[in-house]
Amino acid sequence: MFIQTEPTPNPATLKFIPGEAVMGTGGTRNYTAADQADASPLAGKLFEIDGVKGVFLGTDFITITKADDLDWQVLKPMILGGIMEHYTSGRPVLNEEPDATEAAPAEEEDALVTQIKELLDTRVRPAVAQDGGDIIFHEFKEGTVYLQMHGSCSGCPSSTATLKMGIENMLRYYVPEVEAVEPVYPD
Repeated sequence: MFIQTEPTPNPATLKFIPGEAVMGTGGTRNYTAADQADASPLAGKLFEIDGVKGVFLGTDFITITKADDLDWQVLKPMILGGIMEHYTSGRPVLNEEPDATEAAPAEEEDALVTQIKELLDTRVRPAVAQDGGDIIFHEFKEGTVYLQMHGSCSGCPSSTATLKMGIENMLRYYVPEVEAVEPVYPD
């Protein structure tokens, strides 16, 4: 198994591409602590490595966030070994089926929210995934779109510029009701 790595705009994260599906079409998962990773043997394995502070599972990639005081030259070989060990074990990425409601729109969703989500899904999320992250719609309230950033986007020095200059401008252009875009931080 050959696992490629790519840098991300966030120096604390690195994107690992194992050459096979991670989540496939089952959405994404973001784990910011080992105690959250019970549902994923892969994430649990990666959190066993000292210095791993976050694991984001994308369609065909894994983004790892490291502790600030550690160097990628030290962590990268251990992470590569953990990913390889997981895939050769034959264990699933998730112990359970992905939650289909995460990607499915609500039955009676507002047309404006549907349009915002469609723009995010078709224009923003693919570009952000190339950098090892994801942006999830949280809510639209009083002219403001609230988005949650995952993977390399979470804590990235350029995330504010991405939100304000990129996503906000694009949404305001296509959906005049959008006045602002703000981040939502996980609990």
